[in-house]
Amino acid sequence: MRILGLDYGTRTVGVAVSDELGITAQPLETITRKDANKLRKTYARIEEIIREYGIETIVLGFPKNMNNTIGERGNETMDFRDALVRRTKAEVILWDERLTTVASEKVLMESGVRRENRKKVIDQIAASFILQGYLDSRREG
Repeated sequence: MRILGLDYGTRTVGVAVSDELGITAQPLETITRKDANKLRKTYARIEEIIREYGIETIVLGFPKNMNNTIGERGNETMDFRDALVRRTKAEVILWDERLTTVASEKVLMESGVRRENRKKVIDQIAASFILQGYLDSRREG
């Protein structure tokens, strides 16, 4: 069974998927939209991915403030989670995503990826960090 990792942003959703054994996370794609509130196509694409990979569990990055409080982006993410549960019937786990975008940017810079190309993949790299954190925690626990 594969697990889906999502990095939900204002105009993009980074997508990563685990291997079949649930050991490693691989970046898959970035879903983009023109308007922050136009999510119909985003949900439809996520549903396609769920069917294609046989996903039962989704790990959704949860943006907490550095002081561990939940702000506006966190509330929007919880609304997105609720809609995902209604639409997909999958289990959706919120996973602390603090600093995953920073870590993703660092990895891409160290790999020599040019700035204009980093923007194309940073969300899916962040999704893979989110998913990998979850996968690692399952093995440790």
